Amino acid sequence: MTQPSLPPRDAFHPNRREFTKTLLASALGCALGSSLLNAAPTPWAPRYMLGSSLFGRLPLREVLPAVAACGAEAIDLWPKPHGSQREELDEMGLEKFQQLLAEFGVKVGMTTRYDLGVPKLAPELDVVQALGAKIIVTGTGGPKGLAGPELKAAVAEYAGKIAPMLALAEEKGVTIALENHGNGLLETADSLRYLIEAVPSKALGIALAPYHLEQDPASLAQLVRDLGPRLAVFYAWQHGKGASGAQPKADELLQLPGRGPLDFGPIFQALKAIGFAGVTQIFMHPFPRGIPILETVGECVTEINRARTHIETLLKA
Repeated sequence: MTQPSLPPRDAFHPNRREFTKTLLASALGCALGSSLLNAAPTPWAPRYMLGSSLFGRLPLREVLPAVAACGAEAIDLWPKPHGSQREELDEMGLEKFQQLLAEFGVKVGMTTRYDLGVPKLAPELDVVQALGAKIIVTGTGGPKGLAGPELKAAVAEYAGKIAPMLALAEEKGVTIALENHGNGLLETADSLRYLIEAVPSKALGIALAPYHLEQDPASLAQLVRDLGPRLAVFYAWQHGKGASGAQPKADELLQLPGRGPLDFGPIFQALKAIGFAGVTQIFMHPFPRGIPILETVGECVTEINRARTHIETLLKA
């Protein structure tokens, strides 16, 4: 009877050289896997977004190079009266604008549209989506001066009014971030807490502006913790001596971190504690609106970077 042929010896028993290679590869893989598992996590750091309004109505060709120079990952386009870069986009058209962005290696991360308000945001959602941006900041307007149950009821009513636009934003993968603002519905810390309680949709975020709130580091830090993942934008912006009238430039700059009296340390430690995944804007308003915060682009960049260095120092403490 013919004996069945057996598979080659190496099919079951690799030779010593191949066995050694396999063993070494396995050991190396285990070592690399172990090092990755035991590697220290990347420390939290702010994701900076540069507001075009800091440069007033300077043209995009002058503003876009400042994005990388300020350590920002993208630009936030503002319209008049604070800036004019959003209108410039419309004037040149989406295709030419995207070519300009590519020329400077810049991305758009968000637009700010206080001029529209939530009810009129549908066309802006399309533009933001086309640009690959993720956030639109706007405001609520009145009523103002409410507190307690009356405020909570007004916030709930407003939440119902904006629900259709939030549904559209969710479809398009865009967050509508509402800023707390003086003389409006969202002018207190409690109003922000009521809003995220009334609106479960992740398409609704908060753009937190310390400028418009009590200048108390502990209460601002607690508000950051309370807002948690619903916080979409944080403005590194304090009240200083305000921005509603003419004053010496040195006083106007007191709105920036490290210039005015507000201690941002506890606030940034709270942002770090919640693993804040949104964006941070070093921010202020000049007077009058529509002018750069300092005379030249270079001076603006230097001042923004001074504030950024101050924030980084706080995070190391």
